[in-house]
Amino acid sequence: MTRIKLIWDFRSPDAKPIAEHHVKHIKEYIIQKNVDCDITGVEDLSEMYSIAYMVVKEEDMRPIRDVLKPHRGEYYED
Repeated sequence: MTRIKLIWDFRSPDAKPIAEHHVKHIKEYIIQKNVDCDITGVEDLSEMYSIAYMVVKEEDMRPIRDVLKPHRGEYYED
Protein backbone atom coordinates (compact mmCIF):
# COMPACT_ATOMS: atom_id res chain seq x y z
CA MET A 1 0.00 0.00 0.00
CA THR A 2 1.39 3.37 -1.01
CA ARG A 3 0.98 6.16 1.53
CA ILE A 4 1.44 9.91 1.22
CA LYS A 5 2.65 12.29 3.93
CA LEU A 6 0.76 15.58 3.61
CA ILE A 7 2.84 18.41 5.07
CA TRP A 8 2.17 21.93 6.32
CA ASP A 9 5.28 24.11 6.80
CA PHE A 10 5.52 26.75 9.52
CA ARG A 11 8.44 29.16 9.71
CA SER A 12 8.62 31.68 12.55
CA PRO A 13 9.77 31.93 16.17
CA ASP A 14 6.37 30.35 17.02
CA ALA A 15 6.57 27.58 14.41
CA LYS A 16 6.41 24.69 16.89
CA PRO A 17 3.28 25.78 18.81
CA ILE A 18 1.57 26.72 15.54
CA ALA A 19 2.34 23.27 14.08
CA GLU A 20 1.10 21.59 17.27
CA HIS A 21 -2.13 23.58 17.09
CA HIS A 22 -2.55 22.69 13.42
CA VAL A 23 -2.29 18.97 14.26
CA LYS A 24 -5.26 19.41 16.62
CA HIS A 25 -7.33 20.61 13.65
CA ILE A 26 -6.05 17.75 11.49
CA LYS A 27 -7.16 15.26 14.16
CA GLU A 28 -10.58 16.95 14.38
CA TYR A 29 -10.94 16.57 10.61
CA ILE A 30 -9.95 12.90 10.79
CA ILE A 31 -12.64 12.22 13.38
CA GLN A 32 -15.31 14.36 11.72
CA LYS A 33 -14.82 12.83 8.25
CA ASN A 34 -13.92 9.33 9.49
CA VAL A 35 -10.62 9.38 7.59
CA ASP A 36 -8.46 6.26 7.69
CA CYS A 37 -5.39 7.93 9.18
CA ASP A 38 -3.52 6.89 12.28
CA ILE A 39 -0.29 8.83 11.72
CA THR A 40 -0.13 12.55 12.47
CA GLY A 41 2.48 14.67 14.15
CA VAL A 42 4.90 17.53 14.37
CA GLU A 43 8.56 17.59 13.41
CA ASP A 44 10.93 20.35 14.42
CA LEU A 45 13.42 20.97 11.64
CA SER A 46 15.07 23.96 13.32
CA GLU A 47 14.27 26.53 16.00
CA MET A 48 12.27 28.52 13.46
CA TYR A 49 10.90 25.76 11.23
CA SER A 50 8.40 23.03 12.14
CA ILE A 51 6.01 20.93 10.15
CA ALA A 52 2.62 19.39 10.87
CA TYR A 53 1.75 16.26 8.93
CA MET A 54 -0.68 13.44 8.36
CA VAL A 55 -0.17 10.19 6.48
CA VAL A 56 -2.95 8.90 4.21
CA LYS A 57 -3.42 6.17 1.63
CA GLU A 58 -2.56 7.33 -1.86
CA GLU A 59 -6.12 6.68 -3.09
CA ASP A 60 -7.52 8.91 -0.31
CA MET A 61 -5.03 11.74 -0.83
CA ARG A 62 -6.72 13.90 -3.50
CA PRO A 63 -9.99 14.76 -1.72
CA ILE A 64 -8.14 15.37 1.56
CA ARG A 65 -5.55 17.51 -0.21
CA ASP A 66 -8.24 19.56 -1.91
CA VAL A 67 -9.99 20.33 1.40
CA LEU A 68 -7.04 20.76 3.78
CA LYS A 69 -4.60 22.33 1.29
CA PRO A 70 -1.24 21.08 2.57
CA HIS A 71 1.83 22.95 1.37
CA ARG A 72 3.39 19.79 -0.04
CA GLY A 73 3.41 16.01 0.07
CA GLU A 74 5.85 13.16 -0.21
CA TYR A 75 5.79 9.39 -0.34
CA TYR A 76 5.84 7.87 3.15
CA GLU A 77 7.82 4.82 4.18
CA ASP A 78 7.86 3.28 7.66
